[in-house]
Amino acid sequence: MDWQPDWGLRARMGLTMFLLFGVYLFFIVALTTAFGGTASSLLLVALLFGSFSLIQFFYSDKLTLWSMGAEEVEYEEYPQLHASVDRLSQQADLPKPKVAVVDSKVPNAFATGRSPSNAVVAVTSGLMRTLDQEELDGVLAHELAHVKNRDVAVMTIASFLSTIAFLIVRFGGQTMIFTGGGRSQGGGKGAAGILVAILISLIVWIISYVLIRALSRYREFAADRGAAAITGNPGALASALMKISGEVDKVPDEDLREEAEMNAFFIIPLKSGIVGRLFSTHPSTERRIEQLRDLERETATA
Repeated sequence: MDWQPDWGLRARMGLTMFLLFGVYLFFIVALTTAFGGTASSLLLVALLFGSFSLIQFFYSDKLTLWSMGAEEVEYEEYPQLHASVDRLSQQADLPKPKVAVVDSKVPNAFATGRSPSNAVVAVTSGLMRTLDQEELDGVLAHELAHVKNRDVAVMTIASFLSTIAFLIVRFGGQTMIFTGGGRSQGGGKGAAGILVAILISLIVWIISYVLIRALSRYREFAADRGAAAITGNPGALASALMKISGEVDKVPDEDLREEAEMNAFFIIPLKSGIVGRLFSTHPSTERRIEQLRDLERETATA
């Protein structure tokens, strides 16, 4: 395997982590200030954030699999899938990750886990029905490249901040509606604190989304190049991306909604159309295929 460290990806991950740390501190201090700015409120917010962060970091794989309805499968259940993951892991010089399957007609795949030693590679049943063996190997190698690049942990942390901010905006807004904007309690500092918390969370959600989008687009290119290095067959992944993209566009919107929140982790995002492409966490499938075709030509002439 001709694996070259992607220093561009490493630099972007380092910068993203640095910025996320700053956003994290801002979020804690701003929320503490919104709710009185006392030492006890600071301690409470810090403890809550710290606890959720540790849970997210150490149990991100289980939480992700649970949210997607993915089930870890044994070799006896899917021997060909396990054999492929085992072979490709050896080629990538990685410990074999756990294997999971999602019972979904949407053809897609993702990797999760904070490190190569506890990674999980998941595919949908729709993906296995859609691709031939070489194409499936290309997709699995793409996910293993994410594991080898260690970009899943960074995306998990960024997504955690985004999720917390979104929940505060959502439930804070519902609280304001149900309490009449604080009028049922005579207004006061409580309602003002909730409103400020919502505004702060909205800002944090936007910032974390931008960071996720910026990093995710580059990391997909990096994982495509990594898959080509692992398999030595860039054309197989290019063919897989074409098939997946075409099949995803045929799936009814109602079947996509439950899985759309995992877009940043999927090999192909579920949204389509002009707005979907504008705010997509992925580069266009056409650009990815073009890169893979270039790699295929380089491989053929090497």
